[in-house]
Amino acid sequence: MSAVSSAPPRVSVMIPVYNEEESLVTLHRELDAALASVAGGAEIVFVDDGSKDRSLAVLREIAEKDPRVRVVVLDGNHGQTAAFAAGFDAVRGEITVTLDADLQNDPADIPRLIAKLDAEGADVVNGVRQKRRDSWVRLVSSRIANNARNWVTNESVTDVGCSLRAMRTEYVKRVRLFRNMHRFLPTLLRMEGATKVIEMPVAHRERRYGVSKYGIGNRLWVGIVDLFGVRWMQARHFRVRVKD
Repeated sequence: MSAVSSAPPRVSVMIPVYNEEESLVTLHRELDAALASVAGGAEIVFVDDGSKDRSLAVLREIAEKDPRVRVVVLDGNHGQTAAFAAGFDAVRGEITVTLDADLQNDPADIPRLIAKLDAEGADVVNGVRQKRRDSWVRLVSSRIANNARNWVTNESVTDVGCSLRAMRTEYVKRVRLFRNMHRFLPTLLRMEGATKVIEMPVAHRERRYGVSKYGIGNRLWVGIVDLFGVRWMQARHFRVRVKD
């Protein structure tokens, strides 16, 4: 991990990375432009999830030139939820923003998410992708999965598959993540005390490089099991506060 400055920033941007070498320089350049207007300072935490290409080398080159960048390196490919968990452990800001590394999320939306979080006094602002640039198969499967999650967990999240969101870090630090649980992050944040979860339209861009890491084949049956696992957790979850 790169060296850490003493003063924590207000905003931490956390990005899981797996085989994204072609997009990282452009992503960093866009993040740099987006974060210029963020008050209170920002850090960028990349989590390399065992990439097999040059992603880690590129990230280290970026970190050498930009002191705001830290690189967390996992000891193998453990999946996106594990990368989220490691990133959440590492972030230091009051607000944590997440997005994907493939450039389909637009970093220019980050200041808007933060402004919405502050203006509304919200705990979480979920992005809702507009004019999605995905295949019809992916769009249909995503719609079905999203509706099923909402029905079983009694949620009303329009686009839980959107990784672009801003969250109060105090809730992020409380969340216990198990394999594949990043898909239920808004629900898990509610369970840990995030009472005001709102939404905001965000951009969605064409994929420029690489291929999607997820499809119907590796999401359907696992997703069904995970869905009822989260419902079980909701039914048995409790939070207590010890009185003085």
